[in-house]
Amino acid sequence: MDLTISEKIIRDHCEQKDLSAGDFVLVKIDKCLGNDITAPKAIEVFEEIVEGTERSVFDPSKIILTPDHFTPNKDIASAIQCKILKDFARKYHIQHYYEVGKVGIEHCLLPEQGLIAPSELIIGADSHTCTYGALGAFSTGVGSTDLGVAMALGECWLQVPETLRFKYTGQLNKWVSGKDLILYTIGKIGVDGATYKVMEFTGEIINNLSMANRFTMCNMAIEAGAKTGFIFPDKITEQYLKSVGISKFKTYENNNTKYHESIEIDCNTIEPQIALPHLPSNTKPISEVQDMHIEIDQAVIGSCTNGRIEDLRIAAKIMKDNKIHPSVRCIIIPGTPTIQFDALKEGLIEIFLKAGAIVSPPTCGPCLGGHMGILAPGERAISTTNRNFMGRMGHKDSEVYLSNPAIAATSALKGFIASPESM
Repeated sequence: MDLTISEKIIRDHCEQKDLSAGDFVLVKIDKCLGNDITAPKAIEVFEEIVEGTERSVFDPSKIILTPDHFTPNKDIASAIQCKILKDFARKYHIQHYYEVGKVGIEHCLLPEQGLIAPSELIIGADSHTCTYGALGAFSTGVGSTDLGVAMALGECWLQVPETLRFKYTGQLNKWVSGKDLILYTIGKIGVDGATYKVMEFTGEIINNLSMANRFTMCNMAIEAGAKTGFIFPDKITEQYLKSVGISKFKTYENNNTKYHESIEIDCNTIEPQIALPHLPSNTKPISEVQDMHIEIDQAVIGSCTNGRIEDLRIAAKIMKDNKIHPSVRCIIIPGTPTIQFDALKEGLIEIFLKAGAIVSPPTCGPCLGGHMGILAPGERAISTTNRNFMGRMGHKDSEVYLSNPAIAATSALKGFIASPESM
C-alpha cells in the first residue's frame, strides 16, 4: 500500500525514507510561526541555545512573528510581550514580522501573504496552525520550546500520524457551510475522535467548497484532537495560490493509500449546526436549538475560523437594512487589514455600523478571552470562533455557542439563537 500524502510530505522532509505511521522522525521545516503569547517563551529557549555562540536564527526568511492575540495591546503586560517580538525581529532581521496595522489573525494572514504552499511542512506555536492543511501543506501546532529549537536549528521532532479519511457526499442544504460540516463531524466522532491523526477531507462536497470553507474545516481539526487537517490541492487551490503570488509548488499522487479508517458522511440531511457549551462536540441542528429559544448577550463574527471576506459578506447580507437586537452587542472582527479594507470598499462595514454592530481591527481578541468582548457571569455569546470551553470567552459562568456566520448574524438581530430561515 502507498503512503498517505501527509506521510509523503514528512518523508521528504527527513532522512528516514522508509517511515511509517508511529515512527518518530526529525524533520526539516519550511516555516515556523509564533505569536505574542507563544513566541516570547520560544525566544527565551532560542537565546539559551545560542548563548555563548555566534549562531543566528536558522533562516530569517522562514520565521513568522504575528502579534495578533492581545493586540492592539490591551495592557502593559501585553505590550511587553509584543515588544519582545519586535526586538527579536530587529535583532535577527526577521523578514516576516507584522506590526499592528499590518498584522492580521495569523491563520488568515499567512495564506493571504503567500507564505503557505502545498507540500510544505510548517509548525506554529498555536494549535490552529492546522489551518494550512487546506492548501495541502502538513502544518501542525507545537509548544513554545519546540518553536525555540526550530528557530535555531530549522528542525523539529514529529511522530508520523495515521490518517483518517472523511468523505462528504450528497448536497449541501441552504446556509450549510464548512463550519457546519466540521461541527457535525466533531459531534459525530468526539473531541478525541482523531487524536494525533490527520483528518483528510475528501468527496464531492469538499471538491466544490470555497477556500474560505476549506480553511474553516482544517482550522477546527484540532478540536477533534487531530494533528492536522488536510485537503488535496486542486483547481480551486491553484486559483487561490495564483491570487497570492504562488504559481510553482509540489504535489503528490494519492494512489492505493492505506488509511487508518475511512468515514463517509451524507450531507443531504445536515442542517446548520450549533455547538452548545462547553465542548465543540456538543452539537445540535439549528432547528432543535431555535426551539430552545436561547437568548444571547453577545454575537462575535470573525476569528481565524470565520473572519474572511466571504464570512463577512454572508453576515452583511443578513444584517442589511436590519438592526441588532437592543439586548445584544455584536462585534465584527475582520481577519486581516486586507479583509477589513475589502469590507470597507464593498460597503460591508457601513452595513454593520448601520445595524448597530462594532467593527474591530484584526485581533484574536475575544476568542480566547483576551479583550474586545469579554463575557460577564451568566452572559451568553453566539460566536463563529472555534472553541467554547468553560471560561473561554470570559467568566467561567458564561456560555459560548459556536455557529456559522449566518446563524451568528441572525441571532444578533433576533436576540436569541435563530436560523436565517426565520427572518
